[in-house]
Amino acid sequence: MYETNTVYDHPGLLLAETGVIMLTSSFNQSNIMPIVARIMEYNLLPKATQPEEIKLIINSPGGEVASAMHLIDTMKTSSIPIRTIGMGMVASCGVLTLMSGTKGRRCASPTTSIMSHQYAGGTGGKDHEMRASRVHMDFLTDTLLNHYKKCCGKSAAYINKHLLGPSDVWMTAEEAIKHGIIDSVTAEY
Repeated sequence: MYETNTVYDHPGLLLAETGVIMLTSSFNQSNIMPIVARIMEYNLLPKATQPEEIKLIINSPGGEVASAMHLIDTMKTSSIPIRTIGMGMVASCGVLTLMSGTKGRRCASPTTSIMSHQYAGGTGGKDHEMRASRVHMDFLTDTLLNHYKKCCGKSAAYINKHLLGPSDVWMTAEEAIKHGIIDSVTAEY
């Protein structure tokens, strides 16, 4: 039997205290902000109490690109290494985040389904509004392509052919290694 008022009375507290964060929903600001805040808080702790690494477990169908980029920008400013771990399904914005972990610390379980694709969006309105949206879409396209190039270490031609083609690209964890999205397949966390 355990005593009351311990970590066992508060599910998730032990995870938080040991640097584990779970991203198990779609990407939008309300779902991403607690994760952004947690990463920032870990980095603000005194060095002696910071986790050795932050473990970000991802099981997500994707969502809003702007929210994903907010999280990714926060991850990139972390002085604590971030291990990204794909489990279940990691799709769309989930892949952007999975590949953003610290090099050598990006992994997925052997049963993870991973999906990469071109972002989807739409526009409407007056001519000048649609032209402004086109400028933003071009910016997003360039931003995402550069993100893939930096994280995967592949050329634009390779990425456009194998990861951002006209159809969804579903892959196993082993195939994700080949494409540079993750570094290893693991069952250990």
